[in-house]
Amino acid sequence: MAINLVTKFSPFVDEVLKTESKKSLLTNQDFDWTGAHSIKIYKITTSPMTDYDRLGTGTGATGSRYGEVASLGATTEEFILSKDRSFTFAIDKLDQDETAQTLQAATALARQTREIIVPEIDAHVYGKMCLGAGTKPAALALTAANIYDQIIAAGVALDDAEIPETERYLLFNPSTYVLMKKSPDIIMDTEISNDERIKGVIGMIDGARVFKVPAGRLPAKFGFLLGHPIATVAPTKLEDYKTHDNPPGISGSLVEGRICYDAFVLENKAKALYYQAIV
Repeated sequence: MAINLVTKFSPFVDEVLKTESKKSLLTNQDFDWTGAHSIKIYKITTSPMTDYDRLGTGTGATGSRYGEVASLGATTEEFILSKDRSFTFAIDKLDQDETAQTLQAATALARQTREIIVPEIDAHVYGKMCLGAGTKPAALALTAANIYDQIIAAGVALDDAEIPETERYLLFNPSTYVLMKKSPDIIMDTEISNDERIKGVIGMIDGARVFKVPAGRLPAKFGFLLGHPIATVAPTKLEDYKTHDNPPGISGSLVEGRICYDAFVLENKAKALYYQAIV
């Protein structure tokens, strides 16, 4: 005798796990694009030092004991937001009812943000940071034996560029992070606050906060990035999400979203980014 077994559906969605963005900890929001399509900032030159002519014997055109009068230059660099992105989807009223209310506009929008929007923005920002890094040594094969030496070299480069020693960060992908953990020379300080752990800080190496980012959000040949937040401005000018209930032509919900963003490495602060690529 045949028996029809019961199939039971649980009102539970098997969500895709996604890593939280670290962008806000690695960049800054020093400029405001509100009401403007682009922003221009000045770069001002300086005057060279010279020996003071105490006896006034100089032959310069000005006859100044302080030396030749230099004219300061004032050039600009312009930042125009290039990413104006959008999405839309509809949820039929019966689809929502007949999936035990698991298909809803609010949760679908949160899912869209977590799985699509945040990874896209992260990949763009990290790509711009690596491309605009002021120091990019030749690509090499990182190993557990040489990775600490390369990190030290990166720190020296930032020191020589007079980059602030506080707030520096080290960015790894999971593969490079494994090499770092296998290195006999690296002793990572894991005594960090709970607040920093929640934000994604793994530990500290030579005063720099360590972050691990999924490889899919980083350039293909990414080794590691040592940097400081002063180098990169990553604005989000517009972030607009709307849910329409029963709009014309749709029985259910229509969700629309638009986000305008970009990332820029400041020319005079590019040396605050050291990008090591791998072969």
